[in-house]
Amino acid sequence: NIGKFLPWISMAKGLAFVALSLIIGVLQSANAEVPAIFILGDSTVDVGTNNYLPDSNITANFPHNGVDFPFQRATGRFSNGLNTADFLAKFFGFKRSPVSFLSLNGTLAIKKRRFRGVNFASAGSGLLDITGQTSTQKANVVPMGEQVYQFSMVYNDLVASKGTSEAQNFLSKSLIFISVGSNDIVGNHYSKNPIPKEQFIPNLAVVYEKHLRNLISVGARKFGIISVPPVGCCPSQRVSANGECSKELNDQAEAFFSTMDTLMRNLSYENKDIKYSLGNTFNITKPVIDNPQNSSFTDVKNACCGNGTLHCTPLASLCSNRHKYLFWDLFHPTQAASRLAASILFVGDSRFATPVNFSQLAEA
Repeated sequence: NIGKFLPWISMAKGLAFVALSLIIGVLQSANAEVPAIFILGDSTVDVGTNNYLPDSNITANFPHNGVDFPFQRATGRFSNGLNTADFLAKFFGFKRSPVSFLSLNGTLAIKKRRFRGVNFASAGSGLLDITGQTSTQKANVVPMGEQVYQFSMVYNDLVASKGTSEAQNFLSKSLIFISVGSNDIVGNHYSKNPIPKEQFIPNLAVVYEKHLRNLISVGARKFGIISVPPVGCCPSQRVSANGECSKELNDQAEAFFSTMDTLMRNLSYENKDIKYSLGNTFNITKPVIDNPQNSSFTDVKNACCGNGTLHCTPLASLCSNRHKYLFWDLFHPTQAASRLAASILFVGDSRFATPVNFSQLAEA
């Protein structure tokens, strides 16, 4: 029932309420055009990948995570319920995000007639191979390079199952959602020898471009890029900044979006069959933080689980009015905030997604 999502769409400052009939029309046209969705990135869109990494210390498959998920299951999502990947999938007619690649039974799942995509995202990961890793011997996360390789494995299985032409046609209509970059920026910021923003952000763009070109080489054509939100305003950053947002981290998030805007323009100019939507989650989130009275959120500073100073564990305190909190834990949005972000990415104007929004991307 798309109607229940509409109140959240009106919450972003300056974004008008969208008519129910319009959204239903968008959903119907988009759903017909999207055979599958593939999701890459970090914890903002991870649905349990790290559960399958025995040595990972970045997991969420325990309470209070999942308290609002069906049957209160802690699936590995860093959320009280669904995350942004789930809501985007729902808007395109899926039940929720596809399952993690590491949970699949190899080619068997891909050969199924109703194969509708895979989620490769891994909490703690980044564009750089070193981001989120604590040891060279053990896998703490699945970095973007490895996620792209996993996508190529899916491509090979699709070719083996459908033939090259049909596999490429299938992927050309599918959507590739990518949400990554925050962990690289925060990791560099707190490293012993941080690289200056003017050098680091362009370096990230070079790596991002390499990943995108590799995806293009194995059939990816439609990209929904979710840029970095105002990471400087996460409860984890406010703790070390006397309750204020970190301007330096937020400046890097904005610089990342600008760099990605240039990158995507150039890449699509060079590759005429590439379509994309670049989502500006900074512009979606920051107005809510600056003017919470214009939204349905009453707390935009503290974490619902752990009260903004402690990690979310089964013993942590838990707020009762979770739909009123912007942040679930020290780093991640609540289900309500994820619903808001996905809604605006789906139907928002050029302030929030450019050159088209995510629903228009499906039709491109």
